[in-house]
Amino acid sequence: MIRNFDLVIIGGGILGTSISYFLSFLNKTKQIALIEQAHNVAFHTSGRNTGKVHAPYLYNPEKKKVFAKTAFHGYEMWDEYSKLKSLPFKKDGVIEVSLDEKGTKVLEKYLKWGKQNGLQDNDIKLMDKNELKKIEPEIKCESALYVYKDGSTDYSKFTNAVMNDSRNNGINFLLDTKVTNIKRVYDKWEITLNNDYSIFSNFIINAAGGEAIDIAHKIDVAETFTDVHFRGEYWKVPSEYNNLTQTSVYSVPEYPDYPFLDPHWIIRIDGSCEIGPNAVPVFSPYGYTKTENIKEFIPKMMEMLRSGARKAIFDKQFQELAINEIQSSMSKSVMINRVKRFLPKIDANKITEKGTAGIRSSVINEKGQFVPDVILEGDSMSFHILNYNSPGATGALPFSAHIVNYLNKQGMFQSENSDAQCGPWKFSSIIEKLSL
Repeated sequence: MIRNFDLVIIGGGILGTSISYFLSFLNKTKQIALIEQAHNVAFHTSGRNTGKVHAPYLYNPEKKKVFAKTAFHGYEMWDEYSKLKSLPFKKDGVIEVSLDEKGTKVLEKYLKWGKQNGLQDNDIKLMDKNELKKIEPEIKCESALYVYKDGSTDYSKFTNAVMNDSRNNGINFLLDTKVTNIKRVYDKWEITLNNDYSIFSNFIINAAGGEAIDIAHKIDVAETFTDVHFRGEYWKVPSEYNNLTQTSVYSVPEYPDYPFLDPHWIIRIDGSCEIGPNAVPVFSPYGYTKTENIKEFIPKMMEMLRSGARKAIFDKQFQELAINEIQSSMSKSVMINRVKRFLPKIDANKITEKGTAGIRSSVINEKGQFVPDVILEGDSMSFHILNYNSPGATGALPFSAHIVNYLNKQGMFQSENSDAQCGPWKFSSIIEKLSL
């Protein structure tokens, strides 16, 4: 077994796997490994989302500039990659509805943001309720933003295809392998795996998602930040509702500064429908079960009370929102009634099966504020990608190219060929688009 690597990526979600993809084309002689504790890539958040390929209309072009730009280019890249690999991709659009005048003002802002982020007039349209009624008679609202350039896919299949390309180009994937310790030994990292054996690396990229903050803290990076975890739950809808709408429907979130979203009406790539997600506070990035949350409750609470998260958890509005989300987890009707506001035809009694839950981890700074954009922290031997949330899957390919280019330009990890052909894309062309 190889024990010495030029670079190790920690985390086999869609981000870490996409980074390995570009590195595999740009570095043909270097030894590179990706470590993932689950038995497959995209096992957690990357494979447990709504499967939407998001148009960048929800993202403030100033506060979420990186997410907005990579989502815009990511849509086209995933479309192209899906054709190349015969993967599921459907341009089906999404509708964002407002239920009152306040919500309509938000939709007007989203329209402006979408165009600032690159959407054209034929990609996005603001409608009043009468215009929407002609297209979607079952939706009840005051106004709606119809976003035509939005799609659906299966990110687990995408990530597996990207992994296969990376493997074929020489990347070592260490699955079922957990990083249990990291320490610096002279000019290398000693990475202990499964409490059993060690490998060594000159450089680390931390793309560990829900554990990214924990990994960073192990090597004294990003110590002013902490994270909080939210479990997003779904309810599967019986097939009689599959044609209730033509496309997925979101509603304007009442508190956009918090990571609480009103549940959506989701049409998945296979045509099935779900309601979700909510955002239930949990104590672990793997807090799917009561047992896991009980186990992590005390250490997580101690960590939060020592950090800026203390200000957030004692904030009255945050507490009220958290209680509402917990109620939506305990009561099916509470959650489904949120969607009934704009789809009144739904009968909660007919909905009996839960979908697959996923967990999102949001970073809080020392002031107790949720950080809106991705955080990049690095030094001469490591690079950490923190707070990489929605629309992270949409923008994973261009964002990964941006990271690889940044490391190269900064001399942190220099690639052997900075202008290789990476599958259907010339690397330099991706970078040029991102800099426009």
